[in-house]
Amino acid sequence: MALIVHKYGGTSMGSTDRIKNVAARVAKWHDAGHQIVVVPSAMSGETNRLIGLAKELMAQPDPRELDMIASTGEQVSVGLLAMALLAIGKDAVSYTGWQVGIRTDSSFTKARIQSIDDSRVRSDLDAGKIVIITGFQGVDEQGNISTLGRGGSDTSAVAIAAALKADECLIYTDVDGVYTTDPRVVDEARRLEKITFEEMLELASLGSKVLQTRSVEFAGNYQVPTRVLSSLTDPLMPLAEEAKSGTLISFEEETNMEQAVISGIAFTRDEAKITVIGVPDKPGVAFHILGPVSDANIEVDMIIQNQSVDGKTDFTFTVSRGDYQRAMAVLESQREELGYTRIVGDAKVSKVSAVGVGMRSHVGVASQMFRTLADENINIMMISTSEIKISVLIDEKYMELAVRALHKAFDLEKA
Repeated sequence: MALIVHKYGGTSMGSTDRIKNVAARVAKWHDAGHQIVVVPSAMSGETNRLIGLAKELMAQPDPRELDMIASTGEQVSVGLLAMALLAIGKDAVSYTGWQVGIRTDSSFTKARIQSIDDSRVRSDLDAGKIVIITGFQGVDEQGNISTLGRGGSDTSAVAIAAALKADECLIYTDVDGVYTTDPRVVDEARRLEKITFEEMLELASLGSKVLQTRSVEFAGNYQVPTRVLSSLTDPLMPLAEEAKSGTLISFEEETNMEQAVISGIAFTRDEAKITVIGVPDKPGVAFHILGPVSDANIEVDMIIQNQSVDGKTDFTFTVSRGDYQRAMAVLESQREELGYTRIVGDAKVSKVSAVGVGMRSHVGVASQMFRTLADENINIMMISTSEIKISVLIDEKYMELAVRALHKAFDLEKA
């Protein structure tokens, strides 16, 4: 008998019929003798609806009150799923995050989990019950309901699995695993049977929407075996078959690094590039440029500082396209203090990345990537690297061509 955590996304919980399918799947695992904890998201579209209502009353909703509102979507889901299980004869009980002691900090709308009291859940599991817990939320030290931000149910599920020392955390989504790239861009994209936490973290941070970045980080830090699989399959499919489906996110020592240099090609469409031209080249220049940007809660991605010429330098960085105009305005307001000549920007760029732990044991990955892009006449504007990743910034009109070319160049269509 194993302790298994199931997480179901909003699509999986999108209607009462789908909730019945989730209940049938959960019951199948429970009938096999496993202890089961379920963490469902709000029904598809519900969180957006609730936030929309709040914004009709307040253009910039108060974060504490917004969390009070947004958290109710998951509360509806857990109650409905518990009822669906009770209706088929399973002993199930639902809880909110605060009822099972999921403690967070007080950063409303983007809180972080600090601790989980597992005693109540363990007591119910030992009594043979299926335990259903709201994802996406917890409670701070003052007793205020807090939410973890978009995709927070993934993080909740992994955190609960870590606290319970679960044998595995199964993330059920509307896709059947992690692919070498987006199948909508590359027809030959292949589902991976296994990927390392490091690779998954890079892919998640670089644009892959399969898992939320914080959940992967949590799983890696606490070594929670995690599997991504589809909830749209037959809920009564044989358990042995389902247990080996999808993609297992594993530890690096469990993989054969000689088999694949690159595991996937990720991309981000909504990048924007900003260049501060002719800024005095003196100690602290990067801080003086990026400090005000950071103070405006704008996240910076790729960064390049050019060589100094006559005491002046150019400083280029990227931000999310949604933050582009705001970042430009911040820099315009700092013109006198920074002393730059001018700033220029480009909101029509994209980032394409090759990710793989095999880079550690293979040379020539960067040169192959750059040669492939050159053969397609794609100009590289910026380059960023880590031990297992190479990212390039290119004109957005070439993004899909670049992804297809790199996918083929690294033989990712081959098993």
